[in-house]
Amino acid sequence: MSTTQTLTYAQLVESLSAEDILREFPEIVNLARITGAPTSSSSSEQTDDLFNGHDEEQIKLMDELCIVLDNDDKPVGAGTKKLCHIMENIEKGLLHRAFSVFLFNDEGKLLLQQRATEKITFPDMWTNTCCSHPLAVPSELGSDLPTSIEGVKVAAQRKLEQELGIKAEDVPLENFKFLTRIHYKAPSNGKWGEHEIDYILFIKANPTVVPNLNEVRDYQYVDANELKELFKKPELLFTPWFKLICESYLFKWWESLDDLDKFKDDKINRLL
Repeated sequence: MSTTQTLTYAQLVESLSAEDILREFPEIVNLARITGAPTSSSSSEQTDDLFNGHDEEQIKLMDELCIVLDNDDKPVGAGTKKLCHIMENIEKGLLHRAFSVFLFNDEGKLLLQQRATEKITFPDMWTNTCCSHPLAVPSELGSDLPTSIEGVKVAAQRKLEQELGIKAEDVPLENFKFLTRIHYKAPSNGKWGEHEIDYILFIKANPTVVPNLNEVRDYQYVDANELKELFKKPELLFTPWFKLICESYLFKWWESLDDLDKFKDDKINRLL
């Protein structure tokens, strides 16, 4: 353990083998046992301080099985959303797969959402159209990068409907454009946080939005200049991953919505 204390966080995560991760977190489910059921019963049955005062519907969602990864985005197993978002586990290097959708209408405006007050992590913060996790199920898992990209598109379509009431026919899978992957870590509060390899998906669409108020407090379309003005308002809070993406990538992508292929890459961009 003395050597690990000298490592940076990025070095710690890079050093962890699949065997290390499974040994440290025995709750992780072997992927060979995944049959299509999206959840585990291990989280919500536990009445611990982590969930005190939180919304019951959001607590149930903490049973969902996320895809636990090694540093190279290779699936190691399935861990509950609760397991993957406890900051103590994150500090030990626990990493999972996520996606971020950026939906633009015909005017080139980006659909933002404000996360609901009921959310356990990052409540009331403004963010991109939809940010969530593919589940450890066959349709969303993937065995290599191309199939993993297809899996996150399926997950994105599912969550756009669950959070914003956007119908699948308004966001066909073939219309999602994958750009890149971003590896980042961000605390939410003392108990919860994020540590993800985030697949970036762009889509152009003009859907009807019917927000699920347990997920989304508010939403709006903005152009690039309007978003920059929102960032200047001290009363507004933004999710850390959205700010990271905006600072490093978003505005140059936004200028080329009809020519996004030039930005596509197979890299994992490390923003730790």
